[in-house]
Amino acid sequence: MKKIKLSAGVLCCSMLFAFTTPVQAQNKQLTQFEEKQKQWVGRPAPQFKLQDQKQNWHDLSQYKGQWVVLYFYPKDDSPGCTQEANQFKALYPAFKRSNAVVLGVSLDDVQSHQKFSDKLGLPFPILADQQHTLANQMGVVRNLGFTKIAKRESFLIDPAGTIVYHYASVNTQSHAAEVLSDIGKLKAQ
Repeated sequence: MKKIKLSAGVLCCSMLFAFTTPVQAQNKQLTQFEEKQKQWVGRPAPQFKLQDQKQNWHDLSQYKGQWVVLYFYPKDDSPGCTQEANQFKALYPAFKRSNAVVLGVSLDDVQSHQKFSDKLGLPFPILADQQHTLANQMGVVRNLGFTKIAKRESFLIDPAGTIVYHYASVNTQSHAAEVLSDIGKLKAQ
C-alpha cells in the first residue's frame, strides 16, 4: 500500500512539474520576444544600399518622409513567402495611399528575385541582400546547416527614419493588413 501512495505522490509531483515548466518556459520566451521587440523600437534604422529585382539600387535615405515597411522573408518562391508577398501585393495600393513604401528583403540574388517578382507580378521592390549585410545588422540571419536565410521578421520605419515597430512574429496571411493598420494608428496620433 505504501508503494502505491509513494508512486501516486511522485506522479502528482511529476505532473505538477510537467505543467509548470512549459508555463515558465513560455514566460521566458515571451520575455525574450518582448526584449527583442524593444531593442529596435525608437532606434534609427540602419542605412543600406541594395539592388532590387530590376537591378535598381535602393537606400533608406531615398525614402525620407515616407513610411517604410522592411519585411524580411526566407526564400523566393516558397509557399509562405509567396503567400506573404501576395498579401502585400493585394494591399499595395492602400500602402501607397498611406505614404508607405514596401520593401521585401531576402538573401536570394537579383535573378531569383526577378523570377519571383515576375511570377507574382509584384508592384514593389524586393531587395537582394546576398552578402547578408542588412540582415546581419537587423539580427535576422538564421543558419540552416550550410545555408543561411533571413528570418521572417519585419520592421516599420517612420518618415523620420526611426523604427517604430519590430514584428518578430509574422503570420503570412495577416501580416500585411497588420502593418497597414499600425501605420493608420500611428498617423492618427
